[in-house]
Amino acid sequence: MVAKISIGTSLFGALAYNGEKINKKEGKLLDSNGLFDECTGKVDTARLMQVFERYLAVNRRTEKPVVHISLNPHPDDKLTDNDLKEIAREYMEKMGYGEQPYLIYKHEDIDRHHIHIVSVRTDKEGKCLNNAYNFHRSKAITRELEKKYGLHTAERQTDRLESPLQKVEVVAGNVKKQVGNVIKALNKQYRFQIIGEYRALLSLFNVTVEETQGNVRGREYHGLVYSATDDNGNKIGNPFKASLFGKEVGYEALLKKFARSKQEIKDKQLAIKTKRVLLSIMGATYDEARFVSELKKRGIDSVFRYTEEGRIYGSTFIDHRTGCVLNGSRMGKELSANALQEHFTLPYAGLPPIQLSIPNEEKEKIREYTASDDDTPTGGMGLFTPEGPAVNAEEEAFIRAMRRRRKRRKKRRGFVL
Repeated sequence: MVAKISIGTSLFGALAYNGEKINKKEGKLLDSNGLFDECTGKVDTARLMQVFERYLAVNRRTEKPVVHISLNPHPDDKLTDNDLKEIAREYMEKMGYGEQPYLIYKHEDIDRHHIHIVSVRTDKEGKCLNNAYNFHRSKAITRELEKKYGLHTAERQTDRLESPLQKVEVVAGNVKKQVGNVIKALNKQYRFQIIGEYRALLSLFNVTVEETQGNVRGREYHGLVYSATDDNGNKIGNPFKASLFGKEVGYEALLKKFARSKQEIKDKQLAIKTKRVLLSIMGATYDEARFVSELKKRGIDSVFRYTEEGRIYGSTFIDHRTGCVLNGSRMGKELSANALQEHFTLPYAGLPPIQLSIPNEEKEKIREYTASDDDTPTGGMGLFTPEGPAVNAEEEAFIRAMRRRRKRRKKRRGFVL
């Protein structure tokens, strides 16, 4: 469980923020302490201000008397409203806010339900509560509560907990902030070695990036611009210069990111792990939709690029398990766009793969047949012998037909001579 403590001056702002969640049906009031509770699940911000004002009016020197706390259990923790209420009360008691007025809200606007607590840092005498080592005390208390309630331990991924990564939705407004959240998070969590791989990753979240370059007063410059897109990859609205989001997502930083990612992928042999899964699933199906679906179940997203005729000309795989983005060709010719296109468009595409082995009795028949054929080549790569790498029923028929054809040609040549 992760606790985040914010202090400020605007009590109305904190109350209005949580009240808005309730109005939008994205939250509820779970409990209150030292305040009236009409048991309606609704809050009257004006009345609450009056109650809290008793504490704020006698404030002596505290510049930021308002405290706003969020408690964020792990997404896998299944907690009832009563559990959340008890956890919040114990946390406030141990932090020294047991006698303070406070409100406990539950937010349900994202999949990971969490709680917010609003209170004041001054007591009835106007004195500021002891806030020494707040961070360390809070961390110790959350660890204690995790053990008591059997919760998952907190991981240092507070950015992702506070702002779960979601697709950019233009209709939701504040597109610049949405785009910024996406690109900053992805740059921290994933490895990619070229702009194409980066662009494929961004496309999962309705964002794209383009390189810009030019010449100003004899000096060449390079930059990046980011744009929001719809689900089909079409740009929407005006682009944003990378500089609006900070140097860490700009052109120079991206070049360094490419080099760093390349070295990490090589040192940790991360591409091999992804390739192993891809080849395994390719060996199980010729159907493109099923291939993509099975990969997704294993935590790997696929991004294919198609020509106007519908042919695959580019393939990128995003492995969320290893945090790697890899073009198919980077992992070998068998995973290149051409190889995948051929794999998905074979005559038997959509059917279960043909077994790469045949019954022993069939093998014996083939051996007898080829042994009696005086045209059988010796040595070589085994491309036309049943002992070669491809010995399924369809190929056996092809082999036999080729032998008969060559035999007939030999006989005809012998007759002419």
